[in-house]
Amino acid sequence: MSNNCNIELPTGWEWAKLEQVADILDSQRIPVNAKERESRQGNIPYYGATGQVGYIDDYLFDEELVLLGEDGAPFFDPSKQKAYIIRGKSWVNNHAHVLRTKLEIPSSYLKYYLDIVDYHGFVTGTTRAKLNQKAMRQIPVPLAPPEQQTRIVSEIEKQFSRLDEAVANLKRVKANLKRYKAAVLKAAVEGKLTEEWRNQNPDVEPADKLLGRILAERREKWQGRGKYKEPLAPDTSGLPELPEGWVWASLPQIGELNRGKSKHRPRDDARLFGGPYPFIQTGDVRKSEGTIRDFSQKYSEFGLHQSRLWPAVTLCITIAANIAETGILTFAACFPDSVVGFLNESYPVTTRYVEIFIRTAKEDLERFAPATAQKNINLEVLKNVVVPFPPLDEQHQIVAEIERCLSIVAGAEAQVDANLRRADHLRQSILKQAFSGKLLSS
Repeated sequence: MSNNCNIELPTGWEWAKLEQVADILDSQRIPVNAKERESRQGNIPYYGATGQVGYIDDYLFDEELVLLGEDGAPFFDPSKQKAYIIRGKSWVNNHAHVLRTKLEIPSSYLKYYLDIVDYHGFVTGTTRAKLNQKAMRQIPVPLAPPEQQTRIVSEIEKQFSRLDEAVANLKRVKANLKRYKAAVLKAAVEGKLTEEWRNQNPDVEPADKLLGRILAERREKWQGRGKYKEPLAPDTSGLPELPEGWVWASLPQIGELNRGKSKHRPRDDARLFGGPYPFIQTGDVRKSEGTIRDFSQKYSEFGLHQSRLWPAVTLCITIAANIAETGILTFAACFPDSVVGFLNESYPVTTRYVEIFIRTAKEDLERFAPATAQKNINLEVLKNVVVPFPPLDEQHQIVAEIERCLSIVAGAEAQVDANLRRADHLRQSILKQAFSGKLLSS
C-alpha cells in the first residue's frame, strides 16, 4: 500500500488503511449549539475538534475512543496534536471524527500515529482546513506486530514523560524570568535599583529643578491654538514617600501627550495605504518588547492626513484592545487613535524612563477599562497618571541598568524558547522513530 509518510517499515510490519484498523462512529455524533447547551447543563463532557468545549446533560458514547479533528484542527502544525483520547460517558459534536480501534490495537497507538500523519493530500480547504471522512478512511497506518504495539506505546509515554518534565522546568524558568523582569522594573521606578548610585552621587540636580525647566521650555515653545495652558500638578496626598531628589509629576507636566487620529480609516480604502509613512498599530506596539523596530503597514499622503505623524523617540501607549502596551519609536511614524503618543524632545531619556514606568503601571491602567468586548481607556486616564520622577542623571542610570538587565533576560528567554522548540522537534522525532520500528531497537 502506498503511503505519504516516507516511512520504511521493518520486517513483520504492514500498512493498513485507517478504515481497516478503526470503526468510524461519525454517524452517532450530534452537534448541539452553545445556546441549547446552556439549557442542558450537566456533567457529561462535550467534545469538539481539538478537545473538550463544555458540558451537557446526556451522553452519546460510554467507552474509550480516539477523536480526530474534522475541521479546525492544526493539521499542518507538527508541534500540535490532531487526535486525542476520551474515556467514559461523552458527547461529541460534528467537528471531530469518532474512532474505535479494532484488532485489539491500543487507542494510544492510533492517537500517537495520527499526530504525525502528513495530512497534505487528505485535508481540503484554505481558510478552514477540513478532513472529510472519505479521505480519512484512506489514511495509511503502519501496523506493528500485536506484541510490539503495547511496548511502543509504553516507550513513547516513558520518553514523553521525561520530555514533559523538562518542558515543565523550562516553563518554570520562563515564568521566573518574567517575574524577575517585573521586579527589576518595579525596583527601578521606586528608586531601589539606583539606591547605591544615589549614595555615590549626592550632588546631582534634583528632579524638581528638571521639572521646572521642562515646563518653562514647553511654555516658551508653545505654538498651539489659544493661550498656553499650564499642566496641572498632581495631587500627592496619599502617595508614598519618594527617594531624595525625586518628585511626583503628571504625564502632561513632563511631556506632550496626545492621541493619534483616525478620521477616515475603513480597512478596505486603498487610498490610505502604499505610501512612505510607517503606520503603527496596536499589534505592532504589543510585539515590540519596548522598542518598535518593525511595522505591518505604510500610509500614503492621503493616509497621513488622517493620522498624526510622530518623530522618533516617541513613546507609543495603546489604549484599545491591549491596554498600556508600550514601545519607543526608532523612526518617524503615524498611528491611529487607539495609540497615544508621549514625547519630550528636549529630554528623550525621560521618554524612555516613562516607558519603563508605564510597564509597571499596566495592571492599574487596565482597571480603568470598562468590561466590554473590546477594552479601552481614554486619554484622560493617561493625563491623570502620576509618575515618580527622578533627576535626569539618575534617569540615565536607570535606563542603562534596565537595558543591561533586560538584555540578559532576553538572552535567557531566547535560550529557553530555543529549548522549547527543540523539545517539540524531539517529540516529533520520538513518534517518527516509534512508527518506523526504530524506537524499540534504539
